[in-house]
Amino acid sequence: MTLEVLIITLDEGINNIPAMLLEPRKGIGYLVSWQHSDGKEQDVPNELRRPDVEVHHLAGRGISRNRNNCLRHATADVCLIADDDCQYTHEQLQAVIKTFTQHPDVDIATFRYSSENNSKIYPAQSINLATLPKGYYVSSIEIAFKRESVQGKFWFNELFGYGAPLSCGEEELLVLTAKQHGLKCQFFPIDIVRHDDITNTINNISKSSMLMGRGAYTYIAHPLSFIARIPLNSYRLKKKYRVPFWHSVKNMLAGVRYYNKHRHDKQSYQ
Repeated sequence: MTLEVLIITLDEGINNIPAMLLEPRKGIGYLVSWQHSDGKEQDVPNELRRPDVEVHHLAGRGISRNRNNCLRHATADVCLIADDDCQYTHEQLQAVIKTFTQHPDVDIATFRYSSENNSKIYPAQSINLATLPKGYYVSSIEIAFKRESVQGKFWFNELFGYGAPLSCGEEELLVLTAKQHGLKCQFFPIDIVRHDDITNTINNISKSSMLMGRGAYTYIAHPLSFIARIPLNSYRLKKKYRVPFWHSVKNMLAGVRYYNKHRHDKQSYQ
């Protein structure tokens, strides 16, 4: 079974990637989608000119567009989603391969990441993600999947994610879409990556685009009860992060309107 680490980066972020690369091992490769915000391609750094590394260029911005570019070019049996500041060990990458080998019925697996400042709450044991447990959310760098289960069937929604108008929720929406396609998603309490930065969601929790993303995802996941869930979510944000209640409600509802207006817009993967 082969594994590809799908790394996205933007502009000068390409210079972070050599530090991520491990000593070459058979069956393990790195696929880099390098986004250029000015639209101009640049030369690939010499450190990335290795047989186990592929670099694909992409003009523009948008994290979901970048991840979709990785999905489009992936070829390995198993793919692991990564950012350009992740740190791995061979043991962690082998743990991902071993998980899919031992659980052939699993299409998408989520794991844990370790960090000096990570206060994220994880389930204590492996669980099926047919329903997400209370307090648990999925981070992109924790997701691995069988390529054939995903590629060409569904994608990251490019309306969501950093650099898009709805700047969060892309991970949860990917898992939700997978479940709607009948794929098995399972969480495993295994650390598979180190990532020391605080997540973008926590850093920017009160930004309008973040709240719009939360509102739009709430609408998609709970179409019959979103109107009650949005004020409840806003109350929780006020209590935990001191985000003004009506600021949250207004922007979450704006996210619902934006999604409904643009949900049928053509995206780059189509």
